[in-house]
Amino acid sequence: MQSLNMKGCMSFRLTVIRDSEAVMKRQWVNCGNRRRGNWSGIIACRSERNGRGESTSAGSSSTSPFSQSHHYAILKQQMEVAAKSQDYEEAARLRDSLKCFEDDLPVLHLRRLLKQAIAEQRFQDAARYRDELQETAPHSLLKCSSDATTLGIRVQVRSSYMEGRSQPSEELYFFACKVRITNNTNRPVQLLRRHWIITDANGKTENVWGIGVLGEQPAILPRTSFEYSSACPLNTQNGRIEGDFEMIHVDRVGSRAFSVAIAPFSLSLLGDDDNDDEII
Repeated sequence: MQSLNMKGCMSFRLTVIRDSEAVMKRQWVNCGNRRRGNWSGIIACRSERNGRGESTSAGSSSTSPFSQSHHYAILKQQMEVAAKSQDYEEAARLRDSLKCFEDDLPVLHLRRLLKQAIAEQRFQDAARYRDELQETAPHSLLKCSSDATTLGIRVQVRSSYMEGRSQPSEELYFFACKVRITNNTNRPVQLLRRHWIITDANGKTENVWGIGVLGEQPAILPRTSFEYSSACPLNTQNGRIEGDFEMIHVDRVGSRAFSVAIAPFSLSLLGDDDNDDEII
């Protein structure tokens, strides 16, 4: 994965969101209007079928599942920014608008049905929705985060879609991955090498090896953490990543290197259902 300066990434991301805000505000209205039968003004909510069986919408001649997914991703990023800036009224309005996508995007629709089936203990239905979800969007059952501890070394990862760097028309999607490594042992360690296994929605797998991270091999003292961010390009709207770090204890000469697991996590244009479980 490509190294990425997080401060610069956040600044860039906010710029993208501001630039798209005026456009997006013209594309959505409160979901309450949909319930009252007012379909004007929102691309995601207003969908019809033309003679070829394709979906059409206001403001464009056709709306593909990709374009709906892309609009959903932008709105979700705007909601997160509004929430972090404590503009809760705007965040709530964006949240309600996101609900408009649930019936139009198969992944979101199946996620909702799966949750309901589990909550109501309809486990046969839940199994069917799970299988449909897996077939519709491979890796979608994974969270966009993972958390694993190996020999006292904890690795937490969270991914997010980078709308500003992506080129959907070229089938190129960028995802930011924030990584936190915490040394919960009493011995200092050093990160020597990284290994990522990246799988796209078509099942194509790529192994990426590298020396250290961010061009260095950081030492992590006991009870401290090291954080960095990187960017991962993908040719599909979703995929998965797992891997490992090779480390060594540096308090003794001749210590053997050991592997620290990076648990699987998802790369997804749609993200998780919510961010309540955000770990880093």
